[in-house]
Amino acid sequence: MSAIFGAIFATGFFGSAPVHLALLVGGLVAVVSGAVGTFAVLRGQSYAGHALADLSVTGGSGSFLIGISPLWGFAGTGVAAAGIMDMIGIRKPRGRDLATGIVRGAGLGLAALFLYWDTTSTNTTGATITILFGSMFTISGSVIPAVALLSAIALAIIFLGYRPLLLSSVSAELAFARGIRVRLIGIACLVAIALAVALAALSIGTILSTALLVGPAATALRLTSRPGLAMLWAAIIGLAATWLGVLLAYDSFTWPPQRSGWPVSFFVVTLVFVFYLLSALPRLRPRQQRRLRRTPGRG
Repeated sequence: MSAIFGAIFATGFFGSAPVHLALLVGGLVAVVSGAVGTFAVLRGQSYAGHALADLSVTGGSGSFLIGISPLWGFAGTGVAAAGIMDMIGIRKPRGRDLATGIVRGAGLGLAALFLYWDTTSTNTTGATITILFGSMFTISGSVIPAVALLSAIALAIIFLGYRPLLLSSVSAELAFARGIRVRLIGIACLVAIALAVALAALSIGTILSTALLVGPAATALRLTSRPGLAMLWAAIIGLAATWLGVLLAYDSFTWPPQRSGWPVSFFVVTLVFVFYLLSALPRLRPRQQRRLRRTPGRG
């Protein structure tokens, strides 16, 4: 048993402070991403989440320029972009995609400028890699209060607005007829998505953050058609991918030939993808979905 345990957990894993922080922050981010991502998928806002992830590059690179934590740049830019997208036209699907594309393009232009300044005008080393791909083992303990605060806000939006969000996701017209302020609910959901993306960007980078937002949620919705249970499954899947990713990244420092370690983000995204593929296996799908697929004349 000790030999198997030693083969799975490299020496020093349980005593490493960076590992403890990575597991804590990464686990919290995975839970938030799973809960928020379920509604992002249900509402067809995966593209909006991807756009907000791209715009996080702008906030993160700008944060490095002025010397503050990238998390505040990720979150601030995301929330501001969510508001701008709503003002341009978020109510109709066509207007929503148009607004997303316009804001995304403008934000990426600024991101290119800020990243250029980061690499030519400051003494910050590795800023571009950290922003784009994350660096979970270098997360500072000082960021934990901010992570906890933003996580609490995102989860509060989802759980307090659960029923209106669910109804407006199924039928915006029915929700409006029942007196629900559909546009306000939509803005609130976008803000929650922006915060979840910001948190994911801190752990696995801006480029890959959407994978943690959408992947576990899409996998969970393959396993169950119940939104509440899907949120739980998405959190569990994201948590498993993140913690296994941290373990594999730590172990990779002992792998030949280079013994220099692989990025945590690579393992997390790969595991999310594997879990999504496994969810397509017939045995894992709900019986009702399997019956519908076998019934002639049903799509």
